[in-house]
Amino acid sequence: MNTPNPALRESATFDRGVISEIQRAAETGIYDIRGWGAKRRLPHFDDLLFLGASMSRYPLEGYREKCDTDVVLGDRNAKFPLHLDIPITIAGMSFGALSGQAKEALGRGASEVGTSTTTGDGGMTPEERGQSKNLVYQYLPSRYGMNPDDLRKADAIEIVLGQGAKPGGGGMLLGQKITERVAGMRTLPMGVDQRSACRHPDWTGPDDLAIKIIELREITNWEKPIYIKVGATRTYYDVKLAVKAGADVVVVDGMQGGTAATQDVFIEHVGIPTLAAIPQAVQALQELGVHRKVQLIVSGGIRSGADVAKAMALGADAVAIGTAALITLGDNSPRYAKQYEELGSAAGFYDDFQAGKDPAGITTQDPELSKNLDPVEGGRRLANYLRVLTMEAQTLARACGKSHLRNLEPEDLVALTVEASAMARVPLAGTTWIPGAL
Repeated sequence: MNTPNPALRESATFDRGVISEIQRAAETGIYDIRGWGAKRRLPHFDDLLFLGASMSRYPLEGYREKCDTDVVLGDRNAKFPLHLDIPITIAGMSFGALSGQAKEALGRGASEVGTSTTTGDGGMTPEERGQSKNLVYQYLPSRYGMNPDDLRKADAIEIVLGQGAKPGGGGMLLGQKITERVAGMRTLPMGVDQRSACRHPDWTGPDDLAIKIIELREITNWEKPIYIKVGATRTYYDVKLAVKAGADVVVVDGMQGGTAATQDVFIEHVGIPTLAAIPQAVQALQELGVHRKVQLIVSGGIRSGADVAKAMALGADAVAIGTAALITLGDNSPRYAKQYEELGSAAGFYDDFQAGKDPAGITTQDPELSKNLDPVEGGRRLANYLRVLTMEAQTLARACGKSHLRNLEPEDLVALTVEASAMARVPLAGTTWIPGAL
């Protein structure tokens, strides 16, 4: 029998991954930049379970009894709120970070199932506007690509104050992805690294934000809903300030949210998990008496219909997906296994979105690589995925006796771990105990 060698015991503090990163930093003298989101294990929706109906609750029958999924976003002040068929939207991802074909595919897929997509930094492209029935225009600190005419063409405006993967930090777009078209849209020199500002240049606090919201309403004749997006950190206070500034919709992005490129240390060590952010946001809305009147969209690590249903049970009106949408288009697909290996990675592990060498044609501006993505086929795959998420969420809602997804509530959930119970503010399974509850 082979006896384990005690000298080969791995350190929990300095494991092989940590050693490799120390060695890389020592050799290069630069910090690591990558895409995607946090890779560490965090309390998440998998740590919650639904309490399906049996005797004390009455379930709905399969597909024969309706479970509606529609949602209205932005009816607090706007003349024309968004009426979506499903409560799953596409998060903001910029042209520049993504190829034109990817933006077109996102618009096609979202429109096929009656939901919205979002521009991201860098402005509005004809591909996305042309294929998106409902398009949300992001208004970012960088002002890259900002055009009042495009604001008027959009169906809603999202003022971005933070992003889940990097709250408090600005975005990056490295020079190899700044082509002539991207540079022209952003008024930048070609081939030069771009770093977006971390805060808006024309206000310093919530009072100024209220003035900016009025300005945007006047530009769009009070027709468009105004969203405010925050990265999940001091969520309770941020949501209260967003509402008081005049937001119609608040978007809260947890730290499992993805990014095209930022510092690895930022992705892994800033922000709070999506699971912890939702109850804080809901509490803020409830205390102001506007829960369900000001809609809450949650993003950051949404992967399945179970995630959608759990987020809504905790109090969200809708969710947004980003990374999962890119996976449907072909990101990290095994069909490109050889190309990923040539880049020093592997299918399922590739996260160098900043490099512009994505063989799937999604996170690149290389015209040859971009040809690998068929926007029509990509749109079809995204639409299929969104339908599956919706049907899964409906299945769970029916099991809890709900005739609409918005009727899901915290009482339908229990937690598997003490951490998840405390964060989500639902009882630990088999008990009535919520850690920290008074």
